[in-house]
Amino acid sequence: MTNILPIRPISELVSSIDRREIPEPGKVYRQIGVKWWGEGVYERPPVDGGSTLYATLNRIEVHDIVFNKIWARHGSVSIVQDELAGCYCSPEFPLYEAIDGTLDPQWFYWLTKTRNFWTQCDEKSRGTSGKNRIRPEAFLSIEIPCPSIDEQRRIIATIETIATRLNDARQLRKEINADAQALLHSVCHRLVQGAQYRPVAEVAPIVRRPVGIDLDTAYSELGVRSFGKGTFHKPLLEGADVGSKKLYRIEPGDLVLSNVFAWEGAIAVAKPEDQGRVGSHRFITCVAEPDLATADFLCFYLLTEQGLSQVRDASPGGAGRNRTLGLTKLEQIRVPLPAIEKQKEFSALQAKVAAIHQAQAANQSELDALLPAVLDKAFKGEL
Repeated sequence: MTNILPIRPISELVSSIDRREIPEPGKVYRQIGVKWWGEGVYERPPVDGGSTLYATLNRIEVHDIVFNKIWARHGSVSIVQDELAGCYCSPEFPLYEAIDGTLDPQWFYWLTKTRNFWTQCDEKSRGTSGKNRIRPEAFLSIEIPCPSIDEQRRIIATIETIATRLNDARQLRKEINADAQALLHSVCHRLVQGAQYRPVAEVAPIVRRPVGIDLDTAYSELGVRSFGKGTFHKPLLEGADVGSKKLYRIEPGDLVLSNVFAWEGAIAVAKPEDQGRVGSHRFITCVAEPDLATADFLCFYLLTEQGLSQVRDASPGGAGRNRTLGLTKLEQIRVPLPAIEKQKEFSALQAKVAAIHQAQAANQSELDALLPAVLDKAFKGEL
């Protein structure tokens, strides 16, 4: 749809800023960078004036327009916020200020979050030398929608009202998730009080189901995310590419632990949709004794600080892949055993919390798409 707002080049709406200073050895300069895709200006580690390679640094102030010459093509353009006033940028970051009464800085701020603006920055960067840097004169030639200052402010108010409501919705989601997790931890804490502890070997013994490798068959692998984030599906693995790796079948309801990342919470219960998946020897599968424990309860306990402490003790070594969970040590981990009916009730509560998470995830993409859609309408004059 054709934009019904007046279009003007940036050069008519801003003026260049020069607050350059020669860096002084011994003086500490707060530095800034500009995130991609209109995500804003951020503070980088400070630098001593005697350490910088630049002959000058430019001081920034509130509402300055700043962009990164190299990464403007990826939306590295934004407006300086209050908390970064007094920081400095290198000559790689040209500075401008909006001409009063012509361009509201917040109008430009929201514009930098639109795909159309990123595309124009990319087009102005092409064909130039030095990693496709955008020259200041090319940046200034970009044409943007620019109605009267009063109309800009009317539209800005509408955008910011919607943005605030979206942020409130996201915050509410976080609070709901946090409350749900707190409830689970509280219930789990009560359940384990006075419970008998027994080793994993007795409660959920390790079960291996070797898979014979057919060179002409593709195998669906399963992975486990760290920090208790559950299972995920890996790309198909062709039998001819398996090589010397051994594969083992994983069944829904298995307690699955990554032996290299269990220490950072790569522990999960295989879901019904994981049926037919396989894992390498790096993925340990345990099957809970139905009269003693549920896999969901055991998984939750192992992801608590108390449980993870034992998992880490059973995973000696340094960081990363040097910390490997030993099979014998896993079997020796002691887990609490509340009454099985209580565990089943807890698992049912876990399922309800999971349903809340799933419902939120189902419309997350719609929520994420709402602000870009609002901005698209705003800068077409349809808001």
